[in-house]
Amino acid sequence: MPELPEVQTILDALAPHVVGRTIRDVTLLWPGVVDRPEPALFRAWMQDRRVEEVGRRGKYMLFRLDDDRWLVMHLRMTGKVRVVAPDDPIRPHDRLIFHLDDGREWRFEDQRKFGRVYLVEDPEEIVGRLGPEPLSDDFNPDYLARTLAKRTAAIKSLLLDQRIVAGIGNIYADEALFRARIHPLRPGGSLDRTDIERLVVAVKEVLTQALAEMGTTLRDYRRPDGSVGSFQNSLQVFRRTGEPCPSCGAPIQRIIVGGRSTHFCPREQRL
Repeated sequence: MPELPEVQTILDALAPHVVGRTIRDVTLLWPGVVDRPEPALFRAWMQDRRVEEVGRRGKYMLFRLDDDRWLVMHLRMTGKVRVVAPDDPIRPHDRLIFHLDDGREWRFEDQRKFGRVYLVEDPEEIVGRLGPEPLSDDFNPDYLARTLAKRTAAIKSLLLDQRIVAGIGNIYADEALFRARIHPLRPGGSLDRTDIERLVVAVKEVLTQALAEMGTTLRDYRRPDGSVGSFQNSLQVFRRTGEPCPSCGAPIQRIIVGGRSTHFCPREQRL
């Protein structure tokens, strides 16, 4: 699933092609891509709407329209977006087409059909329960200490809880925990102030680096022009099972935490 760096990178690349453009019509190749309102209303309400600005909350892309409604888009596991000429061949997994006023088409592609779009009056209807942005000042040691106090769940699972912090997924949780030298199975409430301070710094550092490297491409993630990210070349533990730890040389191990594949160094991240 695209995480914060991938979603922001996609949005940054998409914005110049859609901001200021008017959506003349909508083709729903698979109506199930629309979560709300019902597909016929979605198509009717999107016609002749201009995209005024874009934003992001967690893994959601937000597009403010000229009637002050918001188009909200979540790529989920395999979603992709691209802006192409109308004669560009339709791909087997294209689900939705926005026909723009300059003749081009903004297409939403999603092989596994998990991605969704929403048209709402207030984006808080969709993103209101998300935790703070991890690169914001609101995500700080004081906040995290309060949030983790007395929590018995594994810290890896807590980092993936979008109500605690928005936008972190499997890749960056593993990488941040390694940089902070915290075992992924440690209960959240067991982290002391030093652990928490290291973790906050690690989260911000790994996300900032991943943004600079245009995200991580392991399989599905592509920017709208089809180009890939490069942070996969900087991964220290994620999907490196059996390879030597870049710090101490011990073999990286893989376990399952909360149903998610998790990678760590057993020597650097002791339980």
